[in-house]
Parts: sequence; structure tokens; C-alpha cells
Amino acid sequence: MVTPMINSSHTLEGTDIEIGADDPLHEEGGLAFARYGFVEHISHFSGIAVSVLYLVAAGATLWEVVARYVFNAPTQWAFEVVMVLCAASWMISSGYVTLKQRHIGITVFHVMASDRVRWWLDLFANLVGVIALFLLLSDATVRAYTAIGNVERTGSAFNSPMPMVLKSLLVLGGFLYLAQLTMNLHRQFKSPAWRLAVKALGGLMVFYFVVALLGHYAGPDSLFGSLQAFFSSIAAALDPSQALDARSYDLGTVSLVMVVLLVLLMMTGMPLGIVTLIVSALMAVAFFGPRGLYLVSTNAAGLLSHYTLVAIPFFVLMASILERAGIAEDLFDAMSIFAGNLRGGVAVQTVVVAVILAAMSGVMGGEIVMLGLVALPQMFRLGYDRKLTIGLICASGALATLIPPSIIMIVYGLSAEVGIGDLFMAGAIPGVMLAVFYALYVLLRVNLNPKLAPTAREVEAMTGKSNKLSRARMNAVLLCIALIAAVMGSIYAGIASVTEAAAVGCIGAMVVAAVRHEMKWPVVQAALLGSMTTVGTIIWLILGAISFVGIFNLVGGGDFMRSLFLDLGLPAMGVILVMMTILIVLGTFMEWIAIVFITVPVFAPVVMTLAPELGLTEDQAKIWFGVLFVMNIQIYFLSPPFGPACFWLKSVTPKDVSLQEIFISVIPFIGLQILGLILVMMFPQIALWLPEVLN
Repeated sequence: MVTPMINSSHTLEGTDIEIGADDPLHEEGGLAFARYGFVEHISHFSGIAVSVLYLVAAGATLWEVVARYVFNAPTQWAFEVVMVLCAASWMISSGYVTLKQRHIGITVFHVMASDRVRWWLDLFANLVGVIALFLLLSDATVRAYTAIGNVERTGSAFNSPMPMVLKSLLVLGGFLYLAQLTMNLHRQFKSPAWRLAVKALGGLMVFYFVVALLGHYAGPDSLFGSLQAFFSSIAAALDPSQALDARSYDLGTVSLVMVVLLVLLMMTGMPLGIVTLIVSALMAVAFFGPRGLYLVSTNAAGLLSHYTLVAIPFFVLMASILERAGIAEDLFDAMSIFAGNLRGGVAVQTVVVAVILAAMSGVMGGEIVMLGLVALPQMFRLGYDRKLTIGLICASGALATLIPPSIIMIVYGLSAEVGIGDLFMAGAIPGVMLAVFYALYVLLRVNLNPKLAPTAREVEAMTGKSNKLSRARMNAVLLCIALIAAVMGSIYAGIASVTEAAAVGCIGAMVVAAVRHEMKWPVVQAALLGSMTTVGTIIWLILGAISFVGIFNLVGGGDFMRSLFLDLGLPAMGVILVMMTILIVLGTFMEWIAIVFITVPVFAPVVMTLAPELGLTEDQAKIWFGVLFVMNIQIYFLSPPFGPACFWLKSVTPKDVSLQEIFISVIPFIGLQILGLILVMMFPQIALWLPEVLN
């Protein structure tokens, strides 16, 4: 049995989605380039320019690995240079992401609303976004000016001014975001009077920030210092903290208000980063007055120095290059020889390819799209049952959430303060276990009902082609195995950090593309732009979420929620089940990254407290719960009616495949996912065995 080779450039370029690019759940803005104004041009070209920085950062990280292990001369500059390069791309891409309307939001109710209601929701979202960013920048600018005046340095051997640069980049990114959001608000109005009002608002904000800048350096006795004092007196007069006396309320009421406000704003469809940012800013002002904004800006600036986050753009870039290089087609063709004369062999082959792709990318959406483009038409053509095929591809593509390197695990590790390498090792066996479940389920079904799938001989009779493993296919398999071994092996062996291994993966993906003769500028450009856009949306969401969690914990909300769980009177496993139920409910209407930053800071300490009752250490409990968390998120990705995996697959399926058919098809595989979740819950060593052995 051999499957026909597919021209990847034609197949993938003909679609509207790629890894790290379009998301079918969130429509992209349609402003034509010819209609760009001054601000739009800055947003557009600055985004394109900074996308290249990821490649430079990957090269610098790779050089650090080479210098350390080959020349035994580790650099003193690589860490700080890479942090600055990535932070620059994260922040400066904000204008581009806003221009293209790519920020992540819960659009379930937004898309169901009438055009008029949707217009009002968009207006509300833009206004709230302008207010949130203004509040952030009103304090962040002061911190940046102070850092520049003091030339704040790291104090390391290299002693670069990284803190100063990072605070300055936060301000620059905030201004780009605010400027583009104001332009979006301006274009939303058709009335000249309202457009003039938006221009006046923009002019007033420019005046305020210019006065703040000149007043900071000219001193309090200058004209600008007097104007700055005037603005400060207005802020003091509007200070709501004394009137509200928020500290007099009990923690339950405060927590309820914050969570309800958060959920209500999310339901409007506005970007989740703005939602968490405005709630954290409002609560900071309500509790501490205008000076409370310092807490928001410092939390946001602190995020930019998290080295673990650098792994996200590297893994996304690696996945994007591999996708554009057409490696999925090579894998699918190469794996065909291993199916033998097995009934349902192509289905098993698809699961194997999905596992390999997951181990190379860590990005679920792109993997489902690649399988949908490569495997789905082939299995349909060979007479595989439609529902079995659709469900298998959705479930197999979702393995990228669990099999390392998983982007979700990186974000969970950052939030729960647990080692990313340990999480990666813990997710490997449960991921492979689910893949085996899928393959066994398919084999059982097709052998009970042979009409559901053909054998290799039947396929050969239909296609007229024999099964041969060409040198090209063998090279594809060997290169993929080598890339996985280089990335994951360096992490598991403790040779390189997760970030360094991700950089190795980036360069390795380019080597694979070059061997496949796909290392062309359009491929690299598409990968860089897609990665810049995807990571830009994630970073601003994390930035808002970090600020929210910081304020929530500071006012006592975290302690209250933890005590609430511990006082339920349930055994430890009962509390875990309650948490899993909450995650399932949140997954019906909330993005996974929002779920991570809202729940993990509350859940993880509770799980650590319950660790002795569960027979685990605190570190084991956090790792085990992380795997349970990711498996739960995987179920959410498939679950109707809002399962993102179903929408991603729908974006590349033939027109006769309906969403309803996809939803029905994934139900048996959701059952298998739940079975896997229960097994890991009952037998923690399924997740913990590999980390303990390798450590």
C-alpha cells in the first residue's frame, strides 16, 4: 500500500490556516492595505520587522549551547540578549496583532448576536481596551522613565541594561497597542462628529503622556511639572478607594465580585488580555487608589523577564516551519509501509504520524489542520468510514496538548511554578497511552465490522500501487526521529534547558526544510509572521492574567478560594474531582489559556496541601495534577458545542462534512480520553514513573 505524494506547497497554501497563523474560531480583520493610515502602517511594518527577531534569538541560543558543550566556554551575554530580542517581538507585535484583530476572545455569544448588538459589543470592547491600556501606561511610563534615568542593569557578569530595556519595551508595546486600538475605535464610527470625538480623545491622551514625560525630566517646578501635578490632583479627586472602602468587605464578597466581573466581560467577546488587565487595574485602584496601578505595571514588566516563556515562540516557529515544509506528507507516506496488510492500517498509520508530529511541534491546531489536509482525503478516498475517520483525526491531532513539547504544559508550568522538563516527561506516557487507545479502538471497530476500513491488499487493488519505502520517505522518517531525539533527548538528559532545546528544534526544522528543498524565503517568512502573531496574542493574554492573579492573591482572593476547597469536607480525591468538574464547565465557554491562569494559581496550592493524603510529595502532586489538567483541557478541545479541534478540522474538510457530523464523530474518542483521565487519576505512577526514572 502506498499513498500518493502530495505537493505540500499547493496543499497548504491553498488553505486559510496554518500553525501559528489563522484561527478559524476568531475572524481576522479585513481592513484593506490601501485604507491604511499612518498608525496602521506603523503597526503593519513594525510587526513584520520584529518577527525576524525570533530567528536571531534562536540562533543566539543555539550558539550558547554550542559554546558551552563544544568549546566549554559558556557566554555571558546570550541569556540577556535573547530575552531582549524576544521581549521586543512580544511587545512591538501588539500593533500588528490588534490591526489584524487576532487577540483571543470568547466569541461564542458575540457571533450569535445581531449586527447591531455586535456593533455595540465591539464599541464597548474598544472603549474598555483604551481605558485598560491608559491605566497601565499611566504608571508603566513612570517606571520606564525612572529605569532609563538610573540606567537599571542586571548586576550579572554581562551587566546589561536589560531591566531598563524591558520596561521601555512594555511602554512601547503598550503605546502601539493603544494607538491601534484607538484607530480601530475611530474606524468603527461613521459619523464625523463621533470620529472627531475619538480624535479629541486620542489628542488628550497624547497630551497627557507628553506632559508626563517632560514633567518627569524638567522637574516639579517647571510648567510641565505643574501640569503633571494638576493631572495628579484630578486622579486624587477621582480616587474611589476611600469611598468604596473595599478592604472592609469580606474575602468571599471581593472574590465573587472579581470573578463575576471577569466572566461578564469575557462574555462580551473582548480580548481576554484586556479583560484581565481592566479587572486587575480596577481592583488595584479600588483597594489602593491610583498608586495601586504600580502593582499592575510591575507584574506586567516582570513577565518579560521569564526565560521559560522564550520556549513558546521557538516551539511555535519550529512547528510552523515543519508545517510549511510539508513534513506531514512525508511522514504519512513513509509510515505507510509499517501498516502491512492490517485492516485499518492507514488509520493506525495516522495515529503514529500524529504522535510524531506532536513530538515535533507542541501546537495542536496546526497538527489537526495538517492531518485534515493529508490523512482525511486519503482515508475518505480509500473507503474508510467517515465518522471513524473524522473522530480519529480530531482526537489524534489533540495529542499535541499532552505529548511533549506541549505549549499548554509550558504555560501551566509557568503558572504553577513547576519544572517544564518534569511536566514534559510526565505527559509522555499518558499521551502515548491515549494514542494506543485510539489505535486499538479503531482496530476493534474495523475487525468487528470490516466494511468500515480496507486492508492493504484492498487498498492496492483500488490504487494500483505497491507498497515501497523510497529513499526520500526514509530520509523524512530519519530526520523526524533525529529532530525529536535532539529536542526531547537534550531535555530529558539534562543537557539543555527547555528553551535551549526549543532553539535547537528551530534550527533543526530549518535543516529538515532544506533537505526537503523547501527552505525558501516565502516558507520562512510565513513561519515567522505566523509565529509572531500567535505568540503576540498569547503574551498579552498572559500579561493581563499575571496582573489579575497578582491582584487577586494580594487582596486575599487566592487564600479564600483555597480555604473554600479545603473546607468542603471531601476526601482528597473528591476535591480533585470537583476541580476536574470545574475545568470541564469552564471549558464550555472559556479559552484554555484563560482557564490556566484563573484556576491553576488556586488549584495548585490546594493539591500541594492534599499531597500527603494522596500519598505524594508536593512536587509530585503538582506534576501529577498538571497532567490531569492538560488531559482535561484535551477533552475540552474536542467537546461539543465549542470544541476548537472540531472547528479547526472543519476549516479544511470538504463542504459536505458538517460541524454536526464532526461533533458526533468525536464522542467515542472523548470517552477514551475520559477513560485515560480516570486511569491517570487512579494510578498517578502512569504520569510520575518516567520523571522519577529519568531524574
